[in-house]
Amino acid sequence: MIRSQICDILGIEKPIFQGGMAWIADARLAAAVSNAGGLGLISSINAGTEAVRAEIRKARELTHKPFGVNLMLAAPNAAEIADLVVEEGVTIVTTGAGSPAPYMERWLGAGIRVIPVVASVAYAIKMEQLGATAVIAEGAESGGHVGDTHTMALVPQVVDAVHIPVLAAGGIADGRGAAAAFMLGACGVQVGTRFLVADECCVHPVYKERLIKASDVSTMVTGKSLGDAVRSLKTPFTKQFAKMEARQAAPEEIRAFGTGSLRKAVFDGDLAGGSFLAGEVAGMLKQCQSAASIVNDIMEGAEKALAHAQALI
Repeated sequence: MIRSQICDILGIEKPIFQGGMAWIADARLAAAVSNAGGLGLISSINAGTEAVRAEIRKARELTHKPFGVNLMLAAPNAAEIADLVVEEGVTIVTTGAGSPAPYMERWLGAGIRVIPVVASVAYAIKMEQLGATAVIAEGAESGGHVGDTHTMALVPQVVDAVHIPVLAAGGIADGRGAAAAFMLGACGVQVGTRFLVADECCVHPVYKERLIKASDVSTMVTGKSLGDAVRSLKTPFTKQFAKMEARQAAPEEIRAFGTGSLRKAVFDGDLAGGSFLAGEVAGMLKQCQSAASIVNDIMEGAEKALAHAQALI
């Protein structure tokens, strides 16, 4: 079984995180991943601060293993969630969409392991200086908010630049991707898109159906004109969004069109008005499975791939 330093640091059995996907990563999914030996994450964008508190408490009923909370720092209630994780005794926090600097002193004082998602070497170095336990280097192949550098190039450069553990994210959906991440120097992986088709994932059946039918060219990036690039499945919504950007519609008009689009995808399966976030690996998804099956498939596949690599020498 693959075991790395991140397992020892966090008390998990397998070096795999489930992405803290907004409106998607809830207690049921997080607990299922944690029970399988990985690290489940609850999104902080789940219907408000008290709803997140309820999910944390529900997760504790569903698992006795470590789990964490993902905090989107650009969220209006970010400061409230920052306090909430301390109040609720959460021990692991991952962050994205901003700097955790305002909260680091309190979190570290409370014994919280802080693991930011980074899209550049410079940001990874800054997070290490702030006291981060580890960083997640996420390449542009990933679903949701994306940077410019891709995983294959980003991960080894971050690994070389910092002295804390680095996990890889973006473009990882099976054991081959995980093995590649380990060979690039990562000590673990974070997986989002594949967990969208987990039995325990709450997304609408239409969302899962579109993922399973996806091909290698089924995603696109929109939002660059707003400085907020997002990768999602090609749908009538994303195509209309891209047309609005191409004709240089006013930013206010574009933002109004996109408001609430993720919720429409997750809960309603609305192809016309929903943003179905997904990474480029969507074309690799062939069936719905339990979260435990996904965790085991990725980790066992990585072991086989690494063993095969040794045989090539």
